[in-house]
Amino acid sequence: MTIRINKVSTAFITAFIFILAQEVCYAQNEKNEFRKIENKAFDAGETLRFEVRYGFVTAGIAEFSIPRIVKIAGRETYNVVFKVNSIPAFDMFYKVRDRYETYIDKEGIFPWRFEQHIREGGYSRDFSAFFDQRRGIARTSEGSYEIPRYVNDIVSAFYFARTYNFSNMKPGDKIQLENFYKDKVYPLDVIYRGKETIKVDAGEFKSIILEPIIREGGLFKSEGTIVIWLTDDELKIPVKVKTKILIGSIDADLIYYEGLKSVPKSKIN
Repeated sequence: MTIRINKVSTAFITAFIFILAQEVCYAQNEKNEFRKIENKAFDAGETLRFEVRYGFVTAGIAEFSIPRIVKIAGRETYNVVFKVNSIPAFDMFYKVRDRYETYIDKEGIFPWRFEQHIREGGYSRDFSAFFDQRRGIARTSEGSYEIPRYVNDIVSAFYFARTYNFSNMKPGDKIQLENFYKDKVYPLDVIYRGKETIKVDAGEFKSIILEPIIREGGLFKSEGTIVIWLTDDELKIPVKVKTKILIGSIDADLIYYEGLKSVPKSKIN
């Protein structure tokens, strides 16, 4: 009897230790399974507001904000919201009420969820995707699709670019990202165009110039080119966006900011 109890006890303890070891191993893998990106650029509480102009006419207000940190898939994420609203005086010509929302992994700076709600004139579209970064699958209302590791949506790609070190880049150099939208993964190249001091309503800033080559994604959609000026410091705040379209251009200039992670060292006055 004693021998049998000892055997049962030994078997139980062995099984328990095995299960415990598996749990510890899983926890360690879970802890170390994703990349870690040093982020000195942004944090929860940041708000960036822009005046949007079509030629010399003020057409609307755009805003990037990080209102909170949310837990998704067991990970802490930045809830990033991007909104574009036409002003009442412009609504009679072309009413815009666009909203984008993404949830960016706090440590790895890659997305877990993306939402797009477009209301432009008589056109509307709603799209959402959950990025299962563990299994390499994007789940949308239209189906499930394979995705590469750390694939971006168009908003998270922009925030990832803000963490990038451009100090050793020369004009014409580029970083290569991948962007998922609708049902496909698109290449997203960001070309470094150099430096320039630029003045907007929020101040005068030493800036770096980037040109993202966007194939698809809806944000800043156009048939022309897009140029973005970011502050030449750790924050890399967008101070100006110029979208050249078939007729004229659309400009978004920074007019207000708050909740920055640190003081913008590139600001001249």
